[in-house]
Amino acid sequence: MTPSMNKRNFLVTGVSLAALAVLSGGCTTTSGASGDPAAQRSAIDSGADSALSRLFKESAGSKELVASAQGVLIFPSFVSAGFIVGGASGQGVLRKGGKSTAYYRMTGASLGLLAGAQSQAVFILFMTSEALRGFESSQGWTAGVDGSVTMANVGVNGSVTTQTAQQAIIGFALTNGGLMGNLSLNGSRITPLDIK
Repeated sequence: MTPSMNKRNFLVTGVSLAALAVLSGGCTTTSGASGDPAAQRSAIDSGADSALSRLFKESAGSKELVASAQGVLIFPSFVSAGFIVGGASGQGVLRKGGKSTAYYRMTGASLGLLAGAQSQAVFILFMTSEALRGFESSQGWTAGVDGSVTMANVGVNGSVTTQTAQQAIIGFALTNGGLMGNLSLNGSRITPLDIK
C-alpha cells in the first residue's frame, strides 16, 4: 500500500468515526425528552406507536406479521447524516406481546453518496423464538453478523411477499415517502440503553 493510500484510508476512517461520534453524542436522548429515564422511555414508546401506525397503513399484511412475531424492535427515528462518509443512530424499543420490555440504541456507518440528513423508522421482527433468544442474550448484536435481517419485499399492492414472511428475521424501513426496499441493515450495531 502506498503512503498516499494509507493517508486516504486513515482520513476516511477518521471521518467515519467522527461522523458516528457526532451522531451518537447528538442522540443521547430522544427528541422532546429530558435526561429523565421515564421521560425517555415515554418518548420512545410514543414514537414507536406512531411508527407502527404508519407501517400498518403503508404495508398490507404488516400488522399480521408484527402480531405473529416473537419480538419486534422499533426504532421510530433512525437518522443518517453525512456527505460521502456518514453514520446513523437511533433509539428504540423491543416489544413482546405488544408490551415494551427493553430499550436499545442502533448505530451504523455508511460510505456512499449521502447528502444532508434523512430519518427513517426501522422495524426488526424476530419471527422465531430462537432468533429472539439470540438477540436478547447478546450485549451487542450486529445485523448481518449475529443474525441475517431480510428486508421486507413488498408487492405492488403493498403486501409482504410470501418468501419474505417465511424468514426468521424481517426488517422494514419507512421514510416520509413510504417503504424503502433497497436498504440494508448489515453492519448496524444494536446495544442496550440504560434507561430503567
